[in-house]
Amino acid sequence: MVEEKKTTQATPRVEEEVKSYYYPDRDADMEEVGRGYSIWRNNTFRTMVLGLTPLVVINFIYLYNNSDILMDIFDKFQTMVYEEMSNQDPTNIYIIITLAFLSLLGLELVISVFLSKRRREVYLVDFSVFQPPEQYKISHEFFVEHTKSVGWFDQDSVDFQSKLLYRTGLGNETYFPAGITKKTPDVSMESARSEAQLVLSGCLDALFAKTGLKPQEIDILIVNCSLFNPTPSLAAMMMNRYKMRSDVLSYNLSGMGCSAGAISIDLAKQLLQVHKNATAVVLSTENITQNWYRGNERAMLVTNTLFRMGGAAIMLSNKSKYYWTGKYRLVASVRVTKCHDAAYNAVYQTEDSKGNKGVRLATGRDLMTVVGDCMKTNFTILGPMVLPWSEQIKFFVNFCYRKLVGGKKVPAYVPNFKKAFQHFCIHAGGRAVIDGLEENFNLSPYDVEPSRATLYRYGNTSSSSIWYELNFIEKQHSVKCGEKVLQLSFGSGFKMNSLVWQSIRDIGPSKKKKSN
Repeated sequence: MVEEKKTTQATPRVEEEVKSYYYPDRDADMEEVGRGYSIWRNNTFRTMVLGLTPLVVINFIYLYNNSDILMDIFDKFQTMVYEEMSNQDPTNIYIIITLAFLSLLGLELVISVFLSKRRREVYLVDFSVFQPPEQYKISHEFFVEHTKSVGWFDQDSVDFQSKLLYRTGLGNETYFPAGITKKTPDVSMESARSEAQLVLSGCLDALFAKTGLKPQEIDILIVNCSLFNPTPSLAAMMMNRYKMRSDVLSYNLSGMGCSAGAISIDLAKQLLQVHKNATAVVLSTENITQNWYRGNERAMLVTNTLFRMGGAAIMLSNKSKYYWTGKYRLVASVRVTKCHDAAYNAVYQTEDSKGNKGVRLATGRDLMTVVGDCMKTNFTILGPMVLPWSEQIKFFVNFCYRKLVGGKKVPAYVPNFKKAFQHFCIHAGGRAVIDGLEENFNLSPYDVEPSRATLYRYGNTSSSSIWYELNFIEKQHSVKCGEKVLQLSFGSGFKMNSLVWQSIRDIGPSKKKKSN
């Protein structure tokens, strides 16, 4: 009975912390809103040209079919110019011709700059996720027994990890690398390299098989792994394994946490704006072998129960042929990093008092406040890019009204992002994260099913989790042509990154009914 009372009393406090995750106590920043609208401003000229093109075409067709009118106008214009020029001083005629030439040159320059600055479409051709062999599968029972037997943890730490394991939302069949599951764990550099080689080559081989892509056809290679950063790099390891071209642009991102997968996609997008007809491959993973914490500090033990082995390989390209054969086009990518001490220290790799290396997570309201503030900034910038006009008008009217009458008297309007997206890939960071987003953004169980299923089946695979979720959507749900997918990830720094994809063809099984 005593235990039941304790649980009942603790519940309201946990719910309150989750709610503060998504509703930080501050108004929307107009500078953040402006950043969102900058994309619209940059494309205003192109939108105007596209809007006027039908009018110009219609008038051209009309004049073509009524050539007498056109010839009459031309004759009158020719007569007017001749009469005007015959009465002008030769110097004035020279000035007029010079100005006309310079005007045409300036117009050509403007058009050239516009064409050179034109945004190239980035297509997601296909992707694959790592499916670990059965020999790497572990159960809850194995995890608890192994935690006891290795001799690294005291009894309190063993009990804490055991209780936490059953509350995280992880299933009974997740995967650990071979080095950790040994009776005497092997956390050497060679063991960590073996894990990286297994995961990265596994998902890359699957990508080659799905797309027919050859290693020599890769122009850009980006690998992200936060906590394992050997020399030579993991990118170099993959290039050497598959004997890629020597002129491949390779990048190795480290220390950027669970949001590094979205950062890698954004980097690939920027590079594909510069390099024409290029193919980029992004490899996202996290290395577990050397990062299983071996001490007894509770804030650093949480990662032991959450993180599991996994990875993903993504093929991107700006080649126009993939408009017909690819899966998605990249609509928007937004990156946000909060630069203050609370955010910087929210997820922090360090040593405990006994020198054991691990990642310390901020607890309770501190972490929730940081994540909530970061999420609000990201969605404030993202909103103008993706929300329908009806939602943007409601937000703007509410914002102005709150400024006039006082923010505390009128609740802030939270836009309905379900009107912008049909599918959601929320980073599987833990059950509380998914619960909070489901409640506060009014998502249905169907919307968050990919995140819950990924967490249950694979655990927190860090930067690759959003790809396991998209893989689930394609296999269990269906993505119709034109539908949009939101991928949302966050990690150390503190960073919040979002990607918006639009399907360019029907993907997945036949459609299923959504459960509200």
